[in-house]
Amino acid sequence: MSDNMYIVRSLDKSILEAVPSGGVVTTILKCALEKGIIDGVVAVRAKNGDRFSGIPVLLSMPEELAASAGSLHFSIPNIARFVKEYLDGGTSMKLAVVGKPCDIRAIIELQKRQQIERENLFLIGLNCTGTISPSEARRVLREEFGVDPADVIREDIDSGKLTIFLKDGTRKSIDLKKLEEDSKGRRDNCRRCTTKIPVFADLACGKWGTEDEDEGATFIEVGSDKGRLLLNNGVENGCIEAKKPTKNAVQLRSKHEEEEVRLSEEWRERDFGPIMEMSLEERFEYWKHEFDKCIKCYGCRDACPICYCETCLLEADREFLEAGVIPPNALFPLTRLAHVADSCVGCGQCQDACPMDLPLSKLFTLLNSQLSEVFEYVPGMDIEQGPPLFNAMTKELQIDDTFLDIQAIMKKEKGSSKSR
Repeated sequence: MSDNMYIVRSLDKSILEAVPSGGVVTTILKCALEKGIIDGVVAVRAKNGDRFSGIPVLLSMPEELAASAGSLHFSIPNIARFVKEYLDGGTSMKLAVVGKPCDIRAIIELQKRQQIERENLFLIGLNCTGTISPSEARRVLREEFGVDPADVIREDIDSGKLTIFLKDGTRKSIDLKKLEEDSKGRRDNCRRCTTKIPVFADLACGKWGTEDEDEGATFIEVGSDKGRLLLNNGVENGCIEAKKPTKNAVQLRSKHEEEEVRLSEEWRERDFGPIMEMSLEERFEYWKHEFDKCIKCYGCRDACPICYCETCLLEADREFLEAGVIPPNALFPLTRLAHVADSCVGCGQCQDACPMDLPLSKLFTLLNSQLSEVFEYVPGMDIEQGPPLFNAMTKELQIDDTFLDIQAIMKKEKGSSKSR
């Protein structure tokens, strides 16, 4: 059993009264704000009370935090991009950032590239089993649950079920597997995601492992000295109480994670299997067909948290692609793929932004899973491990390129040189 694992409860009466989930993370952050450890908290809040419009916000007053407590499974905020673009990458403030595993991974990748401040940020990761896009969530609530989306006050995705809590105090659940076999439910990238507990964050928080506790407890794993500072500050100031988990609690947490990962692996096999069975020519035609739908709106590039170049090679005035041509040359999606596939964190923001419904997360996740084996690199997991394109490994140099015939290109270049 790790010395970094704890069962934690809030002792803050004001938060306990306002937050049904127990408010442990909220209490820890409130205490850190009050003691000056941090200057602000980046969290997600329902815009104008709309659970389907969760937006990243910067909170600097302790009393503001309760309104952002709880998870919004029907919203898909781009937290990493918010920190980089609107908060100067955290260079001027000490910030605690609360997010899903993919949000935290994106921030870590940007920290490696000096796009987000490393020392000023405290990363608070939340266990995650996926999210549902706002439009899809409304459709599921109406068609599958038979309820008005406005009547939903809370939702949960866990143990193979989507559960909703209504204003009248009732709850309803539906089998997630059955829902998703009908092409409904979670976003594609969430179904395939195998990162459920963000142990690479300063604090990894969730309810798995608290089944034997009274309601309101949170299982926390401390991942760094920063995380230890936040937890100790809460305990020492009487904001929270913490105890070591039992062996059974640790096993329950691991069991939940293993089951969720197993389900994600099944989805990967289901989505990737048919593609990998294709010949290289068939695979190229498959993706070429998808690329032909592209209208070059730049939505995928602008949404991607890993894309950060101030001047983009793909802009029309860079003479790389011909302006005004729709669909663009296949170099458009392939260049994006080459630039970020090794560091893709599977957040799905690119596909969410695509008006033509290109299966971008499938492409990026498939290639990233293969590159991870070659480079021995999983994006956003280890702040000390540099991006893979900084190094070339023996196995990498032996790969037959899927899209380019390197030998033919070299012969062409030699032929051009002789004719000059």
